[in-house]
Amino acid sequence: MTFLLVLHALLVATLTVRILLRDDLSPPARLAWFIVLNLLPYFGSIVYFLFGEIDIGSRANRRHKEIFDEIRAKAFEFMGDADETDHLIDPVYRPAFRYAGSINGFHPVGGNAAELMADGDATRARLVADIDAATDHVHVLYYIWLADNTGTDVAEALIRATGRGVTCRAMADGLGSRSLIRSALWKRMGDAGVELAVALSFRNVFRVLLTSRIDLRNHRKITVIDSRITYCGSRNSADAEFLPKAKYAPWVDIMLRLTGPVVAQNQLLFASDWMHATGNTLDGIELVAEPVAGGFPAQVMGVGPTERRGATPQLFANLIACAQSDLTISTPYFVPDTTLMDALCAAAHRGVTVTLIYPQMNDSWIVAAASRSYYHKLLDAGCVIHEFRDGLLHAKTLTIDRKICLVGSSNLDLRSFDLNYENNILIQDEGTARAVFERQQDYIGRSDAVALPAVLAWRWHRRIWNNVVATIGPVL
Repeated sequence: MTFLLVLHALLVATLTVRILLRDDLSPPARLAWFIVLNLLPYFGSIVYFLFGEIDIGSRANRRHKEIFDEIRAKAFEFMGDADETDHLIDPVYRPAFRYAGSINGFHPVGGNAAELMADGDATRARLVADIDAATDHVHVLYYIWLADNTGTDVAEALIRATGRGVTCRAMADGLGSRSLIRSALWKRMGDAGVELAVALSFRNVFRVLLTSRIDLRNHRKITVIDSRITYCGSRNSADAEFLPKAKYAPWVDIMLRLTGPVVAQNQLLFASDWMHATGNTLDGIELVAEPVAGGFPAQVMGVGPTERRGATPQLFANLIACAQSDLTISTPYFVPDTTLMDALCAAAHRGVTVTLIYPQMNDSWIVAAASRSYYHKLLDAGCVIHEFRDGLLHAKTLTIDRKICLVGSSNLDLRSFDLNYENNILIQDEGTARAVFERQQDYIGRSDAVALPAVLAWRWHRRIWNNVVATIGPVL
């Protein structure tokens, strides 16, 4: 009995000291771990061992630096130069674009064009047609790639392109696309000559457990065709019916098809992941920057556990601070940190119309509860909240003053902030921003408004539950 008590005390004390020594933890995250470790010391210790440290490993960090050193040395002209392109950005929004460029070196480039895809079927048809028209290469990276209609059509298009002599490189996340990676379709792609890679593979689970975390994932969705076309948005290579979680369907996504020099930046972001997964160099990755006449400025932003901590919430805080009249955001997963919450409330307090759109039914009960714990504060500050009722709104969108928009893979939750590799494109263009804003208005038209009196009328046990989940959110 004495031995167990001593063991218990040593376990709790050791992990407590470890948590106190970590400068990267926020006070709320530190408090959450203290609560878990003291209430459930043995279970909490296991959870901390598996998920407590946000570190992909020294080898991965070293390789990431080597890759971006090589990219900057060989392809600096495609990354943009803020000193040369600052004049393209309205001075009001320039700080946000400057901040985005500080994350991994991609700065605004002019001469881009974008087309907003109508829906999932239109995206699939256009994407397959673009792959079928490819003459040099096709690069794709998806977090979730299923062997359903969409996933199979994309795979078949890659197989056809390879048969024409087009170089096709396909990468999928080791967890999100695990069923495809084990499937006959994946093997058939490889047999046909498609170059395949797995991002954050589970081939050596024990090494992952000892040196990293199993839930550090590549959440990006990147497609680049002949260095002249790229797709960016929230859609994975999967049908809207999303059979693994069909009861939440349809999954409502957004996708932009872009041309212009920003394509080269997305190509470089794909290349960084490809180089990391395969050990290859940048050689053999074609880069082209063909400006579109009358095109707009845009820049890629890629984040992940090998970038600096806090980059995503700080970027969103910068964007929110630039808003002059209106700010509209849609996200399926909303678990903000203090930086983001304060920015949203501050914008509403200074008179900006802040509109937030979330799914009414979320596939994560944890996120649903944590999200709603923030409703009172947001509504009290003057923010407007809508809950989308026609499926799971999976689109990650931001529009500012109908002049600036951001689309991509980043959610406004702690997982996207700290654990996932994400990709987004930031755009200054009234036409594109208005198109995305109108899509957001369509989401609002299919949503129910959440009023402050209704939130205040929630039963006490519901409020306690939401707040408890939010309190330990950094652990979850």
